[in-house]
Amino acid sequence: MNATTDLSILSLVTHASLVAQLVMGLLLCVSFVSWYYIFGKMLAVRDARRETDTFERLFWSRGDLNALYNDATSARHKTGTLERIFEAGFRDFSKLRGQRADGQALVDGARRAMRATCQREIDQLEAHLAFLATVGSVSPYVGLFGTVWGIMNSFRGLANVSQATLASVAPGIAEALVATAIGLFAAIPAVVAYNRYAHDIDRLAIRFESFIEEFLNILQRQAATDASRSRDARTN
Repeated sequence: MNATTDLSILSLVTHASLVAQLVMGLLLCVSFVSWYYIFGKMLAVRDARRETDTFERLFWSRGDLNALYNDATSARHKTGTLERIFEAGFRDFSKLRGQRADGQALVDGARRAMRATCQREIDQLEAHLAFLATVGSVSPYVGLFGTVWGIMNSFRGLANVSQATLASVAPGIAEALVATAIGLFAAIPAVVAYNRYAHDIDRLAIRFESFIEEFLNILQRQAATDASRSRDARTN
């Protein structure tokens, strides 16, 4: 091998074939976008978990549903995911109660409103996770395509060489293998982030579902109390 041959990463990239360079450029762009989504999703999940903890403590310690609802609807108050679910359920419950609907209709209306809001919130938390999953599963194959193409070019170049040696083929193969390395560099963080955030969001979804059921029990007791008072008022 020529002692002056530069096998640095930058030199290998700049001397790679056009197709291999396009593959590397695509993978680098995809990697930058995935890292942007990774950090953005990290902040979103962290905020959702913190806001959920805060509202759960406030909900179970305060007990005044009207005051909680007024805080949730205040323009100066920044609401979290769980608080928006509570707001949707209590708003629908209050509206139907004002229309003097029966107790089961009150609870069913609140349940539908909270589940619809919960689904929208989960969809928002899961945004861009599909992109991370795609990057994690496809990037290694894209890098492998660039590697195969580079190796093909290297062996085609040997056709014009009278004596093939390791020194003549090593630079071309090294250039090709860079594409696979970049593909793995893009894929591994995306796979790790996808698995972590999918697990965190599933745990949040379970907490949201548990809160909905517990809050519906409270609303059901409230509806039963209202019905009892209404019957007492009519008998008196």
